[in-house]
Amino acid sequence: MYLYVDENGVPHYSNIASDPRAIALWRDPEGPKSIELPTAPVTTLLKQAPAELLPLIHDTAKSNGLEPALLMAVISVESRYNPKAVSPKGAKGLMQLMPDTARRFGVEDAFDVRQNLHGGARYLRDLMRRFNNNLELVLAAYNAGEQSVIRNGHKIPPYKETQNYVPAVLGQFALLRGVPAIN
Repeated sequence: MYLYVDENGVPHYSNIASDPRAIALWRDPEGPKSIELPTAPVTTLLKQAPAELLPLIHDTAKSNGLEPALLMAVISVESRYNPKAVSPKGAKGLMQLMPDTARRFGVEDAFDVRQNLHGGARYLRDLMRRFNNNLELVLAAYNAGEQSVIRNGHKIPPYKETQNYVPAVLGQFALLRGVPAIN
C-alpha cells in the first residue's frame, strides 16, 4: 500500500507507487488485502490537536529522539487527543498506556497529560531500539505488545485491530511529517 500527499494536502492511496512522492505504508505480502486509511486532509488532522498541546508534544518528541509528527499520529489514532480516554482493555490517557506500561515508564497518573506523553514517548523510543527502528513493528508492538510481535516471528501480529492500527498511524504520520511547523 502506498501513499502520497498532493499539493492541496489530499492523501492518495494505491497498491502501486504511482507517483514519485509515494511512500510505502504496507510491505507485508501476507497482510490484509484491504485496509482503512485516513482520508482527511492534513488540515483536518491538525484541527484535532489542541493548540496548547503542540509545544509539549514537540518538546517531548524531540527530547526522546522522535519526530513530533509520529507522536501526533499515535495520539490521534489512540485517543483523538482525549486526555481522559479509557479503552475497553484499560489503556488510559492521550497515548493509551496500559497500567503495566505506565508504571514501567514512570507514569503515576496516566490522565496527567505531561506524564502520559513522556511515558508514551519513552515507550516508543524503547520500542524503536528493540525493533531496530522498524516503524511497522514498533507500532505493532505499541498496539499489541512487544511479545506479540516477537511471538509472530518479528512480524505484525494477525490481529485485525493491529493490522488496521499500523497503516492508520503510518498514514497520519506521512501526512503530518510533511508539515514544517510540526517538525
